[in-house]
Amino acid sequence: MTIFSKIIAGQIPCYKIDETDLFIAFLDISPVKKGHTLIVPKIEIDKLFDLPNDYLHELLTFAKPIAKAIEKSFPCNRVSILTVGLDVPHAHIHLIPMDVTNDMNLQNKKLTFLKEEFEGIRDIIVGNMPA
Repeated sequence: MTIFSKIIAGQIPCYKIDETDLFIAFLDISPVKKGHTLIVPKIEIDKLFDLPNDYLHELLTFAKPIAKAIEKSFPCNRVSILTVGLDVPHAHIHLIPMDVTNDMNLQNKKLTFLKEEFEGIRDIIVGNMPA
């Protein structure tokens, strides 16, 4: 069972942004930018393109309002999608606010926030989600 499956099962807490029957979105706890969010399918499959077609189809539809809320919450040039997946063998994408290409580099220094700061970041994003 991956760490993401444990988060989905409620065994590990997260700073949840949104959730459906197929996906969960939560803040990355080692972000490279404020608002860095992970979108994770609820089925445990290692590689993104091994997901069933219905998941792949719904992934961007689920991610779109979250990306728009991140962009509204933390002004940036755009919110990028990054797929790496080497750190956790569970398909997922990163939504990262960016101004320059290097903002997407997961080798950049990680930001650290207190629990209250993560909660505040989450609340700002959730508050900017469409009704």
